[in-house]
Amino acid sequence: MAATENTTKLANLFDPEVVGDAIDTKLINAIRFAPLARIDTTLVGRAGDELTMPYYEFIGTASDVDEGADIPISLLSQKTRKVKVAKIGKAVQFTDEAMLSGFGDVAAEAARQVVLAINDKVEAKLLADMSAKATLTGTITAAGTGTDSAANDIADALVKFGEDIDGEKVLLIPATLYARLRKTANWIPNTEVGADAIIRGTVGMIHGCQVAVSNRLTDEAYIVKPGALAIVMKRDTLVEYDRDIIDETNVIKASKLFAPYLYDANKLIKLTIGA
Repeated sequence: MAATENTTKLANLFDPEVVGDAIDTKLINAIRFAPLARIDTTLVGRAGDELTMPYYEFIGTASDVDEGADIPISLLSQKTRKVKVAKIGKAVQFTDEAMLSGFGDVAAEAARQVVLAINDKVEAKLLADMSAKATLTGTITAAGTGTDSAANDIADALVKFGEDIDGEKVLLIPATLYARLRKTANWIPNTEVGADAIIRGTVGMIHGCQVAVSNRLTDEAYIVKPGALAIVMKRDTLVEYDRDIIDETNVIKASKLFAPYLYDANKLIKLTIGA
C-alpha cells in the first residue's frame, strides 16, 4: 500500500523548530562558563560575519601609595574590537534499523548530544579568546619538593585586580593544580561553598576564589569574575532533518552562529603554570 498524506513519517514526529528551541533553552544552562558571561541575543538575525564589540581597556597596574597620600585615579575607558562570528555544527545520522531497534527516543537523544557538542565548542572558543586577549597576568611556580607555594602565588596574583579584589571570583584550573591546592592550609572544601557556588563543578575555595577544574587546561589557570566574558548569539540554533530514500538513512543536523570573546579584561587574570 502506497503512502498517503495521512501516513505518519519520522519527519512528522521530529519538529526541527521545537528541537531547535529546546536546544537554545538547554544550551545556556549547559555552558559552565555562562554565569561568568554576558549573554547577548540582540544581534540575532542581523547581517554580517564580523561584529564590532565593546571591551574595557586595562587601567594599568596598581601604584605604590605613601601613607596619607591619595590613591591615583584611573580613567575606565571602553573601546571596540572586531570579533569574528563562529559557525559551529553537528549532525547525527542513523538508519531505519537503528531507529526501530535502538533504545529510547532517537530524536531526543540527538538533541541532547547536539547540546553537548555545541556547548563543548563554545567553551573551547571562550578559553582561546581568554588566553589570547588577557592583559592581567601572573605565574604559579612549578611544584617543588618542599612546601607548595601555589596558594601564595594565587594570593599574589589577586592584587592585579587592585581595589576590585573583593567580590565573586572563579579560579579555573587543570586537574594537576587541583591536586596541589587541596593539600594546602588555605583550602576550603566544596561542602562549605554549597549553594553559593557560581558555576557547576565547583570543588572548593581558596583565597576567596571558588575553584573549578577544566580538562581543557594544562599549563594555564584563570581567575575570572562574573561579567568578564561575553557570548553574542548571531543566529538561533538551526535544526534540520533530511532523509535519503535510497539507503534509508536519516540525518539530524544542528548549527549555530555566535561570537564568544573576552568582554572585560579587568575581570580576568591569566596564570601561567610553571613546568
